[in-house]
Formats: sequence, structure tokens, C-alpha cells
Amino acid sequence: MKALWQVGLFLFPFIAQFVGGASKPNVLFISIDDLNNWPACLQGHPDARTPHIDRLARRGTLFRDAHCQFPLCGPSRASLMAGMLPTSLGFKTHMNDETLEQRAQEKGTRLLHGYFADHGYKTMAVGKICHKHVPRGSVDLSGGRQPFGPSPKPGYKWVSGNTSTDWAAWPDKDEQTADYQTAQWAVDRLRERRQRPFMLMVGFLRPHVPWFVPQKWFDKQVPTQSLDLPPYRKDDWNDIPDFASTVAREPQYPTTEWAIDNKEWENIVQAYLACISFVDDQVGKLLDVLDSSPYAGDTVIVLWSDHGYHLGEKGLFKKVTLWDRSTRVPLIIAGPGLPQGQVCDRVVSLLDLYPTLVDLCGLPKNQRNEGRSLKPLIEKPTRKWNHPAITTLFKFNHSVTTEQYRYIRYEDGSEEIYHRERDPNEWTNLAGQAEVKPVIDKLAGFLPN
Repeated sequence: MKALWQVGLFLFPFIAQFVGGASKPNVLFISIDDLNNWPACLQGHPDARTPHIDRLARRGTLFRDAHCQFPLCGPSRASLMAGMLPTSLGFKTHMNDETLEQRAQEKGTRLLHGYFADHGYKTMAVGKICHKHVPRGSVDLSGGRQPFGPSPKPGYKWVSGNTSTDWAAWPDKDEQTADYQTAQWAVDRLRERRQRPFMLMVGFLRPHVPWFVPQKWFDKQVPTQSLDLPPYRKDDWNDIPDFASTVAREPQYPTTEWAIDNKEWENIVQAYLACISFVDDQVGKLLDVLDSSPYAGDTVIVLWSDHGYHLGEKGLFKKVTLWDRSTRVPLIIAGPGLPQGQVCDRVVSLLDLYPTLVDLCGLPKNQRNEGRSLKPLIEKPTRKWNHPAITTLFKFNHSVTTEQYRYIRYEDGSEEIYHRERDPNEWTNLAGQAEVKPVIDKLAGFLPN
């Protein structure tokens, strides 16, 4: 029986080309690395300039309260691509792409693009999709992936052997950057004609460190002396458990106090905004070509980031924390026949993206998916949605996010809880107060075993 099933799975893509396969929508799958909620459409930073991401939001549904499952690139992408929680996959840090594919198979499922390939889709990938690119041989056509930046790293403003954090105007031209080349490869694929539906996955690297883009993108930003800086309190850590420091603080990264003392905070923020503007321009190229192509009316578009990033909040310039700045991500879904120009404020997860795409493309439900299709929220953004976002950091550190609260439990049992509406900066840890104990008891029930 197993052999017959494998033969059928092999033949399905070819049969689907002739039996209704071409009627399914295409998928343009856009990933942006380390992008927090600063794009203008999310109102995360008043000085952000993202006209192309904004216009995509206007043609679809913007999920304003979306969260990752792990605030680190590799595990976050693994969770999304496998449609399973990091704790279910058994990863507590990065893994190579081939190991991820093997683990998904052991769990009885397929990575997202493999599932679409099994149902008749031509699959294509360029740039960073999983931790590196995609598993070898897992797509029909690969454009590969370029490195983050120069090697060895120049070290303009920050030198460390354990991080590529740095900020400067480099190189001279867009054409010399990885993301420009990624966009061009994807544009060429969108200009080609094909008979069966396709999934084109495009992974951009910026604004991942080093924050290097050509000078013209810095010139487009608000001058450093006029920039708005993120909210920061020097005493923010006074009510945070000691164990949180062992998880969140890493000496290889700048601190906000260092940035203030060295007059670099404004420069870092401007560099991050410049990288966002640059990658926004690459997104615009894809949208322009898609809109002028034969696929304009039958392509689902999703845009997402793998996690957020601290730019001085809580004294940090990094990811890998369980606070809002690390877990909150942009998520936009648009497509043929879907509502346009709407915003959803329900808490959702990147874990939901796999089943959502399966649902929107009319494919059979993957029973191994642990997320939920967001199609009901696309149809009615104000629908009740009582599904917290679960985020894991390393092995036994977790956060549970609802519309009202964020609850964090560390592996030593210490806790944080914040009222998200009253305290959006998460400055006041309410753990230990009697009035929140029932809330903690309830939210603790969502923690992974």
C-alpha cells in the first residue's frame, strides 16, 4: 500500500496539470528578514517610508497583531514552513534546511512548498526562505541565495566576532546587493508564461544586520537630528526576573546606553529605516511586474517577516527576546476575490500561514498543521478569535499573547505579565499582583508541554 501511495503522490502533479490544476490561484510568497512592525501601514514608526508595502496592505488584509513562534530566524521559519510549533518539531535553535525537511517527514507532513508541489504547483524559490534557502532539490527551480554582506565584514561602527551587527552606507549601487539580485530573478520568473499554477517564494535579507545599503537610501530618510527614537526607560529592568537577563542580554550586541553615550542611536535607527526603504523598493518591483503580467488576477500574495527587532527598546539592539518588539511581525494577505483595504486586529500567528494558503488555494487540508486558517478573519476581520499566539525561545521559555495580555514564563519558573492595552511598551511587570493571578492561571494552560 505504501508503494502505491508513493506512486500516486509522484504522479499527482502531472495529472493536476490536465485535471483542473491550472484553475488554482498562483502564490507569490514574500519573506522579509528581521522586519519589525515599523512599516508605515502598521504605524510602528512615524518616520518609516514604505509606499509599496503600504499599497499591498491596501489591496488586501493587514494583520496588525501578528506574532512569530520563535524570535530567531531559523526556528521561526522552520515553524512556518512545517506548519508546526517549534516544540512539536523539537528544535530549540537553528537547524539546516535538509534537517528541517527530514524532521517534517518524520512528523508525517511536508514543508509548505512540498505540499503545494504534491498538489500540482510548480515551485520556485530565491533568497532566504528557510534558515539558509530551501532544502536541496525541494523546488522545481531555485535562484539560490546571496550572502548578507561583504566578507570579511568591514566593521564600520561595531566590531564583534559573534554578530554581524554594523551600520553604514555600503555598497555604492543597488545592483551590488543580494536583495536587488533576488528581486531581479523573481521578476524574470513572473514574466515567464507557464501552464500550471506556481508558488514563487522570494526571501529578502534586509533589514537583517549588517544594516548596509547604498547612500541614496540614507538620503531618503528623515535627518538623524529629527528622527523619532523608540521608547526607552533606563529603569525598565527593575521589575524583570533575573533569569530574563540570561535569555535576553547578549554582550556581543550594542546596548541603548552605549548607543546614547556614543551618539549612535539616531544613526542606527536611520540605518534600519534605510534598509526598510530599500527592501520596500524591491517589493515594489515584484508588485509592478505582477500587475502587468497575465497572473495579475489570479495570484495570492502574502508578505511576512520572521520576527521583530529591538532598536533600543528595553535597552537592546537585537532579537531573541519574548517581548512584543521581538515577536510582533508584519503580515499581509491579498488575492483574487479577497477583501481589500482592511485591517484585522485579532492576535494571529505565522503558524497560521500554512493552513491559510492551503485554504485560499482550495487544496485539501493538511491534518498535521497546528495553526488555523485565517480565511474566516479575511472574510470578517472583527470575528471573535480566541486563539493566543505561542512563542518559544530556546527550550523552556515561552510567551502567550492575547489581545489584552502578554504572559511570559522562563525555564526557572519566573514570570512576567503585561497589560497590552494599558502598557504597550511592557514597562510594568504585573506578576505577583493578586488581581492578575486568575489571568496567569488561564494563560499558563496554553504553554507547550
